[in-house]
Amino acid sequence: MEPTNYIRRFDSSVEGLELPKQFTFPFYYEPDPLVLRASEQLQTELISRKFNHNFGLDETNQEMAVGKMFGVLIVQDRQGKLGFLAAFSGQLANKTHHRGFVPPIYDILDQDGYLKEGEKELTALTSKIEELESSDELAQASAFQESQKQQAQEDIKRLKAAIKAGKTKRQQARQEARIRLNDEEFAILNKQLSAESIQEQFTLKDCKTYWGYKLKEADENLEKLINTIEQLKEERAQLSNRLQQRLFSDYTFLNARQESRSLLSIFGEKEQTTPPAGAGDCSAPRLLNFAYKHQLKPIAMGEFWWGASPASEVRNHQHFYPSCRRKCEPILGHMLKGLDVAPNPMLQSNHTGVKIEVVYEDEHLAVINKPHELLSVPGKNVYDSVYTRMEARFPSATGPLLVHRLDMSTSGLLLIAKSKSIHKMLQAKFLKKTISKRYEALLDGILEADSGEIKLPLRVDLNNRPQQLVCYEYGKHAYTRWEKIKENKGQTLVHFYPITGRTHQLRVHAAHASGLNIPIIGDDLYGTRSDRLYLHAAYLKFEHPVTRKVIEVNAPSGF
Repeated sequence: MEPTNYIRRFDSSVEGLELPKQFTFPFYYEPDPLVLRASEQLQTELISRKFNHNFGLDETNQEMAVGKMFGVLIVQDRQGKLGFLAAFSGQLANKTHHRGFVPPIYDILDQDGYLKEGEKELTALTSKIEELESSDELAQASAFQESQKQQAQEDIKRLKAAIKAGKTKRQQARQEARIRLNDEEFAILNKQLSAESIQEQFTLKDCKTYWGYKLKEADENLEKLINTIEQLKEERAQLSNRLQQRLFSDYTFLNARQESRSLLSIFGEKEQTTPPAGAGDCSAPRLLNFAYKHQLKPIAMGEFWWGASPASEVRNHQHFYPSCRRKCEPILGHMLKGLDVAPNPMLQSNHTGVKIEVVYEDEHLAVINKPHELLSVPGKNVYDSVYTRMEARFPSATGPLLVHRLDMSTSGLLLIAKSKSIHKMLQAKFLKKTISKRYEALLDGILEADSGEIKLPLRVDLNNRPQQLVCYEYGKHAYTRWEKIKENKGQTLVHFYPITGRTHQLRVHAAHASGLNIPIIGDDLYGTRSDRLYLHAAYLKFEHPVTRKVIEVNAPSGF
């Protein structure tokens, strides 16, 4: 495999574009100008190249459209010459290899590989299991067992009924005999009647013994067939596990220090014994592994979506996205060792000198205007937050302080309770939906309708926390009403009225194709990054829990 077959040279001059001082932090980044240039060149190729894959870029057959994540890695060869590598995630047109794209770390579609041979064995075992499970022999054995059970129950029930009738008859005979027979004659009759009772019990016992043997025979016959099927299933499970473990061991990843680790080793360190499906098949690990393997120096990286968005996610054509957390973060944690990687901007607080405006305050509560990009509560690695500042501002306050939260990137009004009792009463109002909220958002496009509502259920994307997915099976009900306020230069100012309060509800409802299909400006998760997220909690209305007066607070965004 010659690396020169995969290193793409820039079609136009990149003179004047400086090399970045540090490698891209893959989970939160602004594409470097070199990455943008490489991506534009690759996208031009994607437009003209035929892959036998429906990306959904035209109006035909939209139901079968499937977009794809592509990645570019800017590299320098040993002579210091600049170029870039390209990759796609997973499979493209049911293939793992396409000319000019770096190969997968392990080719699961290799027809001569052990995985395909193992899959043939698994298929053969599955066919044998299905054949046995649907066989006449198994059906007949199961039906025979059931009929034997039924006959046994009926026979025993009939005998028990006869015994009960005989007992009643004997009791009646004794009562009549006591009147007409002397003691000697009565003793003889009673002995005969007792013998009849004993004989009936022996008959019942013999019947139970007979059916016990018959049922055991039927059970053993059926169990023999079932055990054969279960043994085949166990054989299949063991083979599948062996293949999976070998596959995970064969997925090995280099880093800049030329240290190699397997998928099992990497995820075992994270106390996750089984790596998630598709781990190692994304474009970022492929690009870095190829570069390390061929002594190419990684300079910068970016991944963009090409084509139609999946039904559940928000993926915009040609937009750049961070690497996925669940599958790629453990792998890239190893692969980036030895590179000078840019720091995680999410761990840096940019609001040290920014004061929080108190819009309303009394002895019981306060309403503050949160700046954008400030956490509501302390994060894992960032202490600065609304909570910590309110804790310092109101040192005598008790309880959780914050009655509700806003996303870090969202600005606007937050309700602060100065005591546990007030906090409890205000939270009850939120739960009963008696607190009115209004958000202002600037959308990156023009809305045709003037107002409406959106009902799209949401759940967390397990591969990319905290991003949300639209999921009708497991998602929680999410309901938003909205109205258009004004349009200006291709942008639309809207008011959002969230009836429910799900994570990222307004952001997903704005950006998703089944919502407004226009992302909020500056939404780095569901749209395109800008100087900020243009979403602001501008209005609160609630009944004061102590004075019972209606409190209305306005803090316009100025968008």
